Amino acid sequence: MQIDDDATVGATDDATVRVSGGDVRGHRAGELLVWKGIPYASAGEERRFRSALPVTGWDGIRDCTDFGPIAPQAKAMQVPMDPNMIQAEDCLSLNVWAPRPDGVPRPVMVWIHGGAYCVGASSQTVYDGRRLAEAGDLIVVTINYRLGVFGFLDLSSFGDGFESNVGLRDQITALEWVRDNIAAFGGDPGAVTVFGESSGAGSITTLMTSPRAEGLFHRAIAQSAPATSVYGADRAAAVATRFLELAGIEPTEAGTLLDLPFEELTKIGDKLLDEVITSVPGTLAMAPVVDRDLVPKYPVAAFQKGLAHKIPLIIGTNKDEASIFRLTRSPIMPVTADTVNQMFTAIASDHPDMPPTKIADIVSAYPDFAKSSGAMAVSRDAAFRMPCTWIADAHSQHAPTWVYRFDHATPMLRAARVGASHATELPYVFGNFGTLNVDPTFWLGGRKVATEVSGRVQRRWLAFAAHGVPAALDGSKHWTPYTGEARLTLIIDKTDTVVSDPEHDLRAAWGTQVMGFS
Repeated sequence: MQIDDDATVGATDDATVRVSGGDVRGHRAGELLVWKGIPYASAGEERRFRSALPVTGWDGIRDCTDFGPIAPQAKAMQVPMDPNMIQAEDCLSLNVWAPRPDGVPRPVMVWIHGGAYCVGASSQTVYDGRRLAEAGDLIVVTINYRLGVFGFLDLSSFGDGFESNVGLRDQITALEWVRDNIAAFGGDPGAVTVFGESSGAGSITTLMTSPRAEGLFHRAIAQSAPATSVYGADRAAAVATRFLELAGIEPTEAGTLLDLPFEELTKIGDKLLDEVITSVPGTLAMAPVVDRDLVPKYPVAAFQKGLAHKIPLIIGTNKDEASIFRLTRSPIMPVTADTVNQMFTAIASDHPDMPPTKIADIVSAYPDFAKSSGAMAVSRDAAFRMPCTWIADAHSQHAPTWVYRFDHATPMLRAARVGASHATELPYVFGNFGTLNVDPTFWLGGRKVATEVSGRVQRRWLAFAAHGVPAALDGSKHWTPYTGEARLTLIIDKTDTVVSDPEHDLRAAWGTQVMGFS
């Protein structure tokens, strides 16, 4: 189901504003004004593998009623995308949903989409910001950034013509654009909340440790953040070398990558992606890199050392994160005992100082490990649950922190053994159910309850953006901040509950030593 903005489209003086680059014209959508495809930086072929440049100015009024091109991206990933969307390297645009300005600056929420750092776009229908902006009387911004080969392949070891963490640099540039321009839309540049899911949330936990991002956002919401999927420079260089091998290019000739069509580079990136996740389950081919510059330290370690930006944080995971990967047979997460053991073998090799019984102690905490349900639970905790816990334990010592676990699933999703899987909370956050071409979510009912759950989630997220405290303000269960002692966690389901340390035994088995790939 596509949200229908066009039914109430009309030109108004309020819909034309001046931003970096020139004037942009949006349109009316209900009580909101909407702008789509506003360029925030320039990153065509001339900036391939490098930081974007300031956006090129234009004459006259630029029509911003359609989404901009999406980033070139992997075809191997099973993410529903509008087939009509055009891919282009010059893809750095953003979208704004805003109430009509009345002289009172409004809070701003900036969405960073997920997709394993290699797929996704701000134009995906589930991310339409209209309902969230209306419910919160605030401004919602969604951004594109470079992905995969163009955003997260670190070729910096091959010369000065390449930079690290290009996708993260794009995100920072977008946040700088928000700081400099959002007042023109009626927004408060001093009240910016970033929120994101999966690799979008992983981007946020990484940006929270980047000195260059300090001050660009004032609150953060990280939904299912793979916070340990940030790799060292040596590993990044090895992956880049393998990319060159697949491209048939010698390291001394890496500069020739600048001359190849982006479609060819994307195909090679697909081969690399498949090769990496098959050979080392639980890892990503391309992801943020600890470059000692933009990303000075491994993010979880930075949190544990008290080096993250000391801002309010909501962080959490879904109860059944891994189940969707079993259903879709995606190899990006290990979902069998064999592939989980393969992952652990690689982790042990990466951490020679790890106690020899550590992995055995972890596995013993999952009695059904030999079954797919147990293997998926281990995979869930390695990728999402434990990184979330490590960050919450550390950050709560320095700044207000709230932890949630999203448990709600409709009868159909429970019957299909999907449950509250990875990304199933997204329509609850945005209020956009039914955005898939074939969506079985409510085939067995449950829409009324799901709508109620969505309302509570939205009210908490919106209150956090406006006031820094995620109170539902409707008589719902009070959400007490998280501490390393009580570990109070909001369980989001048909009825919200607050539980102390809901997975104590599993958390104890993993311990406080970060387990990830370097």
